[in-house]
Amino acid sequence: MNAAAPHVPVLLHEVIAGLDPKTDETHIDGTFGAGGYSKAILEKGAKVIAFDRDPDAIREGSNLVAESGERLTLVPERFSRMRQALADRDVDQVDGVALDIGVSSMQLDRAERGFSFQSDGPLDMRMGQEGQSAADFVNEAGEEEIADILYHYGEEPKSRRVARAIVAARPITRTGELAAVVRKALGHHAGMKKDPATRTFQAIRIHLNQELQELEGGLEAAEQILKPGGRLAVVTFHSLEDRVVKRFLKARSGAVPSGSRHLPAAKSTGPASTFEAVTKPVRAGEAETRLNPRARSATLRVARRTAASPWTEGTPS
Repeated sequence: MNAAAPHVPVLLHEVIAGLDPKTDETHIDGTFGAGGYSKAILEKGAKVIAFDRDPDAIREGSNLVAESGERLTLVPERFSRMRQALADRDVDQVDGVALDIGVSSMQLDRAERGFSFQSDGPLDMRMGQEGQSAADFVNEAGEEEIADILYHYGEEPKSRRVARAIVAARPITRTGELAAVVRKALGHHAGMKKDPATRTFQAIRIHLNQELQELEGGLEAAEQILKPGGRLAVVTFHSLEDRVVKRFLKARSGAVPSGSRHLPAAKSTGPASTFEAVTKPVRAGEAETRLNPRARSATLRVARRTAASPWTEGTPS
């Protein structure tokens, strides 16, 4: 991460272009973090209701509330609960929703939060700073459960080997300790393109914070609260996240196979499409990735809300 600008919002210009915020509109920043997207939306004259489950982000964003002339509202809540939180504030619908999925630069850069092995710190990884910590998980979970989590959320092909090593090395309380255990289990040498501990850290973090479930809930909440013509912009950082967004937008936009001269096009028999104008995935250019390495894995998808009623809970997607 660029030391001069440690909290650079990824694909900022592209996100703002997709949201197209205007004066007197209301937009949701579902992942406030250091406030990068919120600031840019405010500069366009719109109001912002920003969500973050991390108490640090809410506390540190309080100055921006005053600077914005109260056009920014900070909500200490998970973005999957946007609809309920807006209802509590007598807000029915909004003009745009931005989601920047996964761990924030603020969390990664602070060793005491325990998200990264780049600097040694307590093994924590809790976005909301409550509930089970990463240390609790690696020291208490069974070997099979650990292996399953590493395989499904980290796509770690040698998950069982890593899980055995973790159980054998207990107790593990520091990020440096866990990284060392994983590296020894998988083999690590200088010059490797990717640290072998990366997948394990990703998997445990996603599991503890229920990140994929939160993403699914956030997309459904956005469908509920966006006005007809409202815009949704979602930035993801790995294939598991992007797959959830891609699947959601494909289903909600009524995307079906186009058919061929041998087989007629399929007809959608489900609910009416709730999103349209779904963009092709947008990725950061060379200039941005050079300044902000985190942008290298980012993917942006944007869509526009139709006037159709939201899909009912439980509709297949």
